[in-house]
Amino acid sequence: MTRQMVMVGFLQAQNCTNLPSSWRHPDSRDDSMSADYYQEIARILEAGKFHMAFFDDRLAMPDRYGNDHRHTVEYGIRCVKMDPIVVLTTMGMVTEKLGLASTCSTTYYEPFDVARRFATLDLMTGGRAAWNVVTSVNDGEAHNMGRDQHLEHDLRYDRADEFMEVVLGHWDSWEDGSLLIDKKSGRFADPDKVKRLDHRGPFFKSRGPFTVPRSSQGHPVVIQAGASGRGQRFAGRWGEVIFTAARNLANAKQGYDAIRNEAAKAGRDPDQMFLCNLITPVSGATKSEAEDKMALIQKLPLEIDALSLLAEGLNFDFAAKGIDEPLTTEELQGMQGMLGIRDGVLRTSGKTNPSTRDFVTFSGRGQTADAIVGGPKEIADRLEEMFAGRGCDGFVIAATYVPGSYADFVHHIVPELQRRGLFHKDYAGKTLRENLGLPRPAAGAWKTSPRIAAE
Repeated sequence: MTRQMVMVGFLQAQNCTNLPSSWRHPDSRDDSMSADYYQEIARILEAGKFHMAFFDDRLAMPDRYGNDHRHTVEYGIRCVKMDPIVVLTTMGMVTEKLGLASTCSTTYYEPFDVARRFATLDLMTGGRAAWNVVTSVNDGEAHNMGRDQHLEHDLRYDRADEFMEVVLGHWDSWEDGSLLIDKKSGRFADPDKVKRLDHRGPFFKSRGPFTVPRSSQGHPVVIQAGASGRGQRFAGRWGEVIFTAARNLANAKQGYDAIRNEAAKAGRDPDQMFLCNLITPVSGATKSEAEDKMALIQKLPLEIDALSLLAEGLNFDFAAKGIDEPLTTEELQGMQGMLGIRDGVLRTSGKTNPSTRDFVTFSGRGQTADAIVGGPKEIADRLEEMFAGRGCDGFVIAATYVPGSYADFVHHIVPELQRRGLFHKDYAGKTLRENLGLPRPAAGAWKTSPRIAAE
């Protein structure tokens, strides 16, 4: 079968998209705390045959800049953060085939809880759920969840590895065929096919038995987005859909090959995973129309947007230094969280000790510099180049305003990608795995990796 793109809608259960200034757009809906807001997005994405609607999430509003939340609230910088899993249930009610994915942290939840939440969502949506596995990024989240500080970077991933083993172990607890529901005999399920996990490890203890049977797709699809070396090893071991954020084909290919190599080292088939690169399209019927839209969008971001998101993402208070003062090597090494941002700034700026202004300029955080602007041909050409050049297997579509950005992409770009044979014209099945082309996992299949078997 001809290789085709995977398409994901990038959402937040908050007052703006991942672009903090999106709420300021005159055409953005201002009822982002209503079910109808998200249901309209869901209908648009399903009409465009998107594989998934995906929610990013944090457990704190950005408040690391100046160690204060006032700027966040005043300027609407991701200050509202609702529970995305609850929001997904409302979207599931108005769709039939759109995959429904959410972030949930391995650092601040218990494995049984996460396993049950997503297994329930999977059943309630007919096998359309996916879990984005994250380790969280900053001290604000730690403080909200009863901790004094955020865990060290690699330790978070060590803990997350065991977290995955517990979650997958619970998801495997009910074998296929365990449900009998025989009213005549009075037997609901076969107890020989429901096992206790009895896990005891360095980080977790979890007994079981699990309380949610397997869904029609087996268990939720696992998403990951690790960008550091340790994050890529984690993604290669566990991820089925991997989110990346390369800014050009050369960097995309490097990351693509690195994660696929990690998957091969873990004993997995790299062709059974999909790497989807984040893009921000600004599209119209023509390039001129798209440029007019972009001219308005470019007026919306504020410098504080970038400063706030940089401080949040790197768990570092950029307000502590002058904006043009070079950061010391010790300060750079002390950054945590999304270290791919730091490494990208060092690489792109070419400076050993960049300033805060360099971070604003070269990171792209809170800005629109990386937007792809054009009509159907221009945007499809860019996507085809990265896809055909094996920089990714699909795209995560970010919005500059809601719901217009998604509607524009579905109306203008999707038909052109379909015309070129790069994107499917309809869903292959009902479950997310069917639509991605992923096999339904057999219970315990994840344990067959040589790396896992040795541990």
